[in-house]
Amino acid sequence: MNREFEIYVLLTDTGTLFTRTIKWFTKDPMNHASIAFDSNLNEVYSFGRKNPNNPFFGGFVKEDVRAEFFEHSTCALYRCTISQHAYQSIRTQINFMDQNRDQYKYNLLGMFGVMFNIEMKREYAYFCSQFVASVFEQGGVNLVDKSPLLVKPADLVNTPLLELVYHGKLHNYTGSKQRQAAASFRTA
Repeated sequence: MNREFEIYVLLTDTGTLFTRTIKWFTKDPMNHASIAFDSNLNEVYSFGRKNPNNPFFGGFVKEDVRAEFFEHSTCALYRCTISQHAYQSIRTQINFMDQNRDQYKYNLLGMFGVMFNIEMKREYAYFCSQFVASVFEQGGVNLVDKSPLLVKPADLVNTPLLELVYHGKLHNYTGSKQRQAAASFRTA
């Protein structure tokens, strides 16, 4: 029996100077992409700031979307239904990156390459949307019809494989999910 699993793509706009600069170039409302393994957003991974106060030190990160850094973020959360094999592949890739996080860097050069439609591959380096597209592609799920080296967060919005679950303030979504979990715990 081939079970299906849900995995999530979270697009955010944190409103930081770095994000506003990217937005100025892309003209897209959301400029950061992450992968989440649950709808409560307890397990969220991406390539971004290792220290929220330093935009120049980036790499593989497990994101805490309830932290102050994301407090004023706008988001769009998408659900993707995939096979057990694809889910396990994506989970394995991310576990490997997590265990080897020190060797991974942020692909800032590659992000600038996207602006000029030039693929700039660097070993052990990703920018956020390249990470999302690459991990899905290596798991056998092609979210977009282009190289992961050229994928922008806005490209992920247009794929029929993703279903919009929520759009609005991230804090409102995570707060309502926490209240729902607490209510179901009290009634159990």
